[in-house]
Amino acid sequence: MRRKQSQEDPRTRPERSGRAGKASVLVVDDEDHILKLYEEELTEEGYQVTAVTSGEQALRVAETESPDVVVLDIKLKDQNGLEILGGLRKLDGNRPIILNSAYSVYKNDFQSWLADAYLVKSSNLDELKKKIRELVSI
Repeated sequence: MRRKQSQEDPRTRPERSGRAGKASVLVVDDEDHILKLYEEELTEEGYQVTAVTSGEQALRVAETESPDVVVLDIKLKDQNGLEILGGLRKLDGNRPIILNSAYSVYKNDFQSWLADAYLVKSSNLDELKKKIRELVSI
């Protein structure tokens, strides 16, 4: 769904599209089976997916490849995802970011409010796919 630009909403952004007309999604998670599942499911949806396992990689990819949306886990081995969220916002304050965690407790952390959405992980990715569609157009 394409979002309309509005001066009242500073988070509203123009339609984003990745290379070759596909929206690009950066998935950040330190669990290989989660990365594989998300990469497979989102690729089937028509997205260009880049999957990384660390916060350092996420920031590097976000800077060099400029993905249209980021799906970010909070509990990473090398760094807290909320710290990465802040770094991603500094790189591009308009890039949509979805926090995707197995723990709902972080939803109340004020740092998580920098994200466009907070989803609790599930084996059913329908909610995640819907949220990505809301934030970018393919």
